[in-house]
Parts: sequence; C-alpha cells; structure tokens
Amino acid sequence: MSSPYIGRVAPTPTGYLHRGHGQTFIVAWKRAQKRGGELLYRDEDLDPQRCRPEFSEAALEDIRWLGIEWDQGPDIGGPRGPFRQSERKKHYLKAWEKLKASGFIYPTTRSRKELTNAAQAGLAQYAPPDEDEQDGEPIFPPAWRPEPGAGLEADEPGNMNWRMRVPDGLAVKFVDGYFGARSYVAGRDFGDFLIWRRDGIPSYELAVVVDDIEMGVTEVVRGADLLRSTARQLLIYLALQTKPPAFFHCPLVRDSAGNRLAKRSESEALRSFREKGFTPKEIYARKRPEESSPQVTETASEA
Repeated sequence: MSSPYIGRVAPTPTGYLHRGHGQTFIVAWKRAQKRGGELLYRDEDLDPQRCRPEFSEAALEDIRWLGIEWDQGPDIGGPRGPFRQSERKKHYLKAWEKLKASGFIYPTTRSRKELTNAAQAGLAQYAPPDEDEQDGEPIFPPAWRPEPGAGLEADEPGNMNWRMRVPDGLAVKFVDGYFGARSYVAGRDFGDFLIWRRDGIPSYELAVVVDDIEMGVTEVVRGADLLRSTARQLLIYLALQTKPPAFFHCPLVRDSAGNRLAKRSESEALRSFREKGFTPKEIYARKRPEESSPQVTETASEA
C-alpha cells in the first residue's frame, strides 16, 4: 500500500516572493489537492544573516493571497513541526553525526573564496554551466580532501566547513516529474559540497533533506534551478539510508528580456501585483507547468 501524499511549500525569507515562486507554489498545492494529500508550509529561515522576520510574514500573506491553503505550518502548527528551520537545528546535528560516523563527510579549512581563487587560477574546474542556476560553485579539488577518517573525532561541527565526499564518476540518476530522466556525474557536474558551514549553519542541501525525511514529504515541487541540487541531495538520502521522495521541477518564469526572476526584481514581486490591483487569476491566466504536457507524470528517484 502506497504512503499518503505529502507535499510542501518552502519559501526562503531573504526577500519578497515573485510570481515565479507563486507559480511553483500553486503547482505544489494543485498536485497535493489532485492526490487527496496534505500540503505542509515550511519557513526556510536558516541563515540569520540573510533571512528576516518581515519577509517570513510577507511570504505567508502573499501565498495566502494566491488562494493556497496548507494543512500544517508555522502559523497553524501541526504534528510534523516545528515548521521553521531556525527551530530545527538539533535534527540537523543528528544527521551530521550520522554522516560523520559513516565517513561520508570531512572537515576542511578551505573557504569558498579559496575555491573560487583556485578556479580562477586554473587549479579547480567549474561545473558545466546551466542557465537556470543562479551560480555555479567550482568543483572542490580532490587533492584538497583529507585522508579518510581525518578530523572525525570532533563532537560538533565547530568552526570548520564540512563537505560531503562525493563518489567521483558515479552517475546520479532520477526521473523528474516535469523534465523526465536526468543524470549528473559526481566529480564532473558537482564536487564535494557543503554540509555544514564554519559559521555554525547547516547547508541548504542537508537541511532540506533532513526536513523532508522527518516531515514525511513524498514529493518535492520546486524550481528548475534546483535540478543539480537534487543529485547532491540524493547522495545524502543514500548516505542516511532513506528512500528519497519524488521530484517535480517547474520551469523558471522569466522577464520580458528572458532573464530568470530574482527577489530583487521588485516589479515582479507578488505584493507589487497586489498593490496594483491585480488578482491571482490575472497573473496566472497562462498555463502552469502541470498543464503543459510534462514528459513524465509520476516520478521516481535512484542513485
């Protein structure tokens, strides 16, 4: 017997949501409705330097304005909470401890700036570009990896970066609900990636995997800019010995010049449309991704 459908909307409160976010959240809501499932709301306010409470409140207001309803979330509670990532650090630490004990992660003093400098000097390679992604981190040089087991005596992350040791050459494959079969090769399309930052904050990759596991999410609906992230996250699921959810990545919404929308695009912010008197129906009169003949309607993942 299959598990009940559980989806989620998970805004990051680093700015006001734009209509691209709105489109993705509508798709997530509709997919949960169609399957008679639950929709969770998670506030991904993990980074205290970039996330602000006023953006968290604005996201709740804007998503409600779209007519989206959720079954559990930070505003209404529910047994799968807490629903703010800032309140879930103990869960991330537990996963960090398991990954460390199994030898999948390692500490390093190398910073992102050093990695960028190495790439500019030709000592590290950039991953193949993807126009949908916001930025691409260079491949972490294998020569920078410590010997297996080095530094694993630490009882907590401390003031070091912790990275996932990827299996170079492994093709991480999954079938996306919209884009179909995808494959990313570890060590070529992405390298050893951050699990925990030296400033004490778990990475996005670790946090969303842990949250989706513990909240019982069965399908992740999000933007196409995170397709490569899915491959990284599948390696975390594998290391944690947990079955991954299905994935459905929505095409990105672009402006009239063809550029992907960003939170700094104030003219495209949902609240800008609200203030101008638009209705959600007017903004989303065109077809949404699920109505645009996706290649695959049901999804599965494998690494």
